[in-house]
Amino acid sequence: MREDPSAETFEAWIIRLRREFHRYPELSFEEYETQKRILKILEELGIEARKIADTGVLASIKGTMPGPCIALRTDTDGLQVQEEFTERNEGYISRNDGVMHACGHDGHMAMLFGAARLFVENRDFPGEVRLIFQPAEEIPPGGSERVIAEGGLKGVDAVMGMHIFTNHESGSVGFRPGPFMASTNRFEIVFKGKGGHISKPESCIDPVRMATDFISSIYPALEKQLEPDKYVLGVGRIQGGAQFNRTPDRVEALGSYRTFDSRTTEIIDLTIKECLERIKERYVKPGEEFAGLPDYELDVLHGYPVLVNDPVFTDAVNLKLQESFPELTIYPELEKTFAAEDFASYLRVVPGIFISLGTLNQKERIVEINHSSTFDIDEKILRTGTEIFYTISLDFLKHPEKYLDPQSKEKTNDNPELR
Repeated sequence: MREDPSAETFEAWIIRLRREFHRYPELSFEEYETQKRILKILEELGIEARKIADTGVLASIKGTMPGPCIALRTDTDGLQVQEEFTERNEGYISRNDGVMHACGHDGHMAMLFGAARLFVENRDFPGEVRLIFQPAEEIPPGGSERVIAEGGLKGVDAVMGMHIFTNHESGSVGFRPGPFMASTNRFEIVFKGKGGHISKPESCIDPVRMATDFISSIYPALEKQLEPDKYVLGVGRIQGGAQFNRTPDRVEALGSYRTFDSRTTEIIDLTIKECLERIKERYVKPGEEFAGLPDYELDVLHGYPVLVNDPVFTDAVNLKLQESFPELTIYPELEKTFAAEDFASYLRVVPGIFISLGTLNQKERIVEINHSSTFDIDEKILRTGTEIFYTISLDFLKHPEKYLDPQSKEKTNDNPELR
């Protein structure tokens, strides 16, 4: 493809689509205009499509011969971020106030369209390419569960996704077999005390102190049990009280933690409860006026699961990339990241891979991390991502035995969600 004289026009088309989506981002499960635009582009390409998961799109490209099916997925939602003007984005800065494609989803959509166009123009392949334009990646439990529940993976043998990150240089790719990205878990705690005038602490049970005691105790409690590379935990919001001279009746704390295995998650769950029980006992006071106090409410939401790349599929991808793209910098054992992705749900159903596509470019000052109000991408990588989508998918359709563990294939056949 790199020698194709029409490639510059093709690359310009991909970049134009990325910028178009960047101008008009929409929040999770509000991607109605995005959905309309996706359907229109697919219609122009002659690709059959239908709506899924409210604001998503499912499409199919069938080859000229029977064969397996591979699903390619992109996310479509933006973030609640006000984009700032930069030296690069004047022509495509977000037109939707307070919403921004600050995580590369605009680029992901453009790359998937690029791969789709290549398959449409070269239909001499076996099997089927399934295109998943998935909404609501940014909010747990994510749009992937809806896609799966509505039959998005029915008949699919493997799945592939890609994400643009600034944690490695522009145009390079990274992945790792096995656990790659963390689970995400949200906790909310309501500390219940007894309010009153701040000059009479003996008549109050202070939930502010309860909350600060929890924060100061949970970290050392976890450090005694877990290695630091096993988890991260943080409190993102503390809220309570209204006056400077009154002890409030309640304080709310909101936070999250991320892990790479279920056992670590269980340890953190249990440790949070143990810390809360000790704090509750510590603040008990005698007297009927304190009956039932102090107390707490704990709500834990286990969000995205750990993202686990299928080892056999990942090794096959690595070999094919080295063969087809000798100039490509590949990190086949990229470090695990505490970032989380609901693509993990697809990988729990069928084998596949999630690839990190680097966009860090110091020379062009593309250095801001994902979710930044000045996040941007090196648009040259869009062609790289497109070619990877196309090349790996085509190779899988022609040689599925290289990518699939026979035991994984048996599990896939037994999965009712794929029938």
